[in-house]
Amino acid sequence: MTQTSTLADPRVAAALDRMFAEAERDDSRPYRGAGGTMTAQEQADAAAEIYMPISPEGGRLLYTLVRAARPATVVEFGTSFGISTLYLASAVRDNGTGRVLTTELSKDKIAAARRTFAETGLDDVVTVLEGDARETLAGLSEPAGFVLLDGWKDLYLPVLRLLEPRLAPGTLVAADDTTFDSVRPYLDYVRDPANGYESVPFPVEDGIEISCRL
Repeated sequence: MTQTSTLADPRVAAALDRMFAEAERDDSRPYRGAGGTMTAQEQADAAAEIYMPISPEGGRLLYTLVRAARPATVVEFGTSFGISTLYLASAVRDNGTGRVLTTELSKDKIAAARRTFAETGLDDVVTVLEGDARETLAGLSEPAGFVLLDGWKDLYLPVLRLLEPRLAPGTLVAADDTTFDSVRPYLDYVRDPANGYESVPFPVEDGIEISCRL
């Protein structure tokens, strides 16, 4: 019998359709952008209505990778409204094991994402860590079996370095929006063999880098 994925669940499909439609309006929303002297919290507050989502193709790539890797713990840096989290959580649900730990600074986005997780029936496999990921992930006690970096681009490398003691050999790390200039220090790091990764770019929309911890 052919088995469909949780992505085909009407509740999940409808939520993704709705959020991708909302995300298309991002260009019309005022946003000063990240960087400069803004703190991570100030950046989050400035972008409280901005989706900045992964692409549908990128989401399906994440789903496929998590299904194959079957991690006990998926760590996501940057929940936003939860589009990418739905792909990760769907894979965890279909694996029949594991959970997703996702981080977010914006209280408004956290509230919206939690409503979506409940509406889609995936809230039991998702834990939202509220606050600065450099603090909330510092207390992670178990290994991170799969990592998605999709928060502020200049924090990709600090978050990765924070998680490295919890990355077993073979762990996959996916970084979104790798065409952004602010991701260059991260890419230089994971593409340097001396740092212990085998890394390959995927040409999905704004780019996804898949790195395997050696």
